[in-house]
Amino acid sequence: MNDLIHTRTDLDEADLDWLHLLVSDWQLLADLSFADLVLWTPLKADDGGVTAEAGGTGARAAAPAPGYVAVAQMRPNTGPTCYTADLVGSTLKRGERPMLDLAIDSGRIRREGDPEWREDVPVRVEAIPVRRDSRVIAVISRNTNLLAARTPSRLELTYLQTAADLARMISEGTFPYPESRDQQDNSPRVGDGVIRLDADGAVVYASPNALSAYHRLGYTADMVGEHLGDLTAALAPAKGAMEEALQVVASGRKPREAEVEGHGAVVRLRAIPLRPQGERTGALVLVHDVTELRRRERELVSKDATIREIHHRVKNNLQTVAALLRLQARRIDDGAGRAALEEAVRRVGSIALVHETLSQTLDERVDFDEIADRILAMVVDVGAGGPEGVTVSTRRGGHFGVLPARIATPLSMVLTEVLQNSLEHGLAERGGSLRVEAERRGSRLRVVVTDDGNGLPAGFDSATTGNLGLQIVRTLVHGDLSGSFDLNPAPGGRGAVAVLDLEVGEAPKN
Repeated sequence: MNDLIHTRTDLDEADLDWLHLLVSDWQLLADLSFADLVLWTPLKADDGGVTAEAGGTGARAAAPAPGYVAVAQMRPNTGPTCYTADLVGSTLKRGERPMLDLAIDSGRIRREGDPEWREDVPVRVEAIPVRRDSRVIAVISRNTNLLAARTPSRLELTYLQTAADLARMISEGTFPYPESRDQQDNSPRVGDGVIRLDADGAVVYASPNALSAYHRLGYTADMVGEHLGDLTAALAPAKGAMEEALQVVASGRKPREAEVEGHGAVVRLRAIPLRPQGERTGALVLVHDVTELRRRERELVSKDATIREIHHRVKNNLQTVAALLRLQARRIDDGAGRAALEEAVRRVGSIALVHETLSQTLDERVDFDEIADRILAMVVDVGAGGPEGVTVSTRRGGHFGVLPARIATPLSMVLTEVLQNSLEHGLAERGGSLRVEAERRGSRLRVVVTDDGNGLPAGFDSATTGNLGLQIVRTLVHGDLSGSFDLNPAPGGRGAVAVLDLEVGEAPKN
């Protein structure tokens, strides 16, 4: 719709916003009308033909548009469609559908007396001008398939009466309501349940689905004649401001939504005041029983809280294990034994970092940049036991991005082992720099760890040789991460470069 309006019409951004607001809520009109809706906007003066000059007043009036372009289309959920084809983008010349011309010129709803035949289907056609402020900016073609016509029930008569009120409000520029701009996604629909109120807020008609919803709330009597605001407030246990807001919605005085909960049921209400010709004639209240939806949402919230609590407890337990290993290491006089326990402390600590982050998220994903920074600091801090005066500088560049837990946990261990290997065998005695560069390209992650230390021993083969740490790295990279790992001398002959290439999936969109 944006492209068509920007390129083929003279409508401005405020007009476009109004049409977006209309289209976001016109499923309501289609369902109440049992009809297809097509939104036509006037073409630019130089689009489609020569413009004419309007006369009759002695002054040069604005020339009528040469035709119309269809910018949106909606089919009803309550009846058969008139159109199997998509009309968006199609155009009409002025004069092809005289009723559209009459509606947009006069600013009044126009109806054809005899049905048209389209695709072997008899169709009743109406044209509803769309007004914003004092201008008619578009016209809705409302097309009803008459093949399914029959003697209407009271439900259908209520639908049609309400649709007529909404159509008149559209032509007067008083519908849709800007206040309901952000409500349509989760709003009740016509098929969920409909209640029609009179000007005083009393129930004139309630559909079977609406009655069923209120029965679940605990109201079993006939609703017709009852004041819906008072009735609904009496069913809700909440008092004070909550009760007053609920009464406003249930009375149909404001275009708002609210939920009422009682007897273990939850019902969502949406009020649409009806004010054709500026006079309040009543309201439409859409009703949806959302009990099961809210129950599942509460279960998901409980499940998420449970998962976060599990991650928190796992983190605490791992930190306890790390503390016990660290305490045991201090009691061992043998250097090799102490070093082995300190390596175990680092490995347990790297896993604990992931669980700590997972305990603070709503899903099983973590921002690994933060974890990488903490691992880098932890490895340097734990490994700071070399000769006095030896320092190691660290830097991280690029971005790991958000990773799922199944990748973050083994990757944290791999990064810990690679960093520890560089620190222990390359920088422990002479110091130097340790750099981590991460690059995320689509579903691939490339991590390069570089140091300027002692370098690799002669004949070193990253695929087969190495200590326990490198064996762990190869096992995790090839097995859990389905990636590749290479460890080679750094360019210039000083230091080493470790390269990890992993499949991590596409980064989540914000």
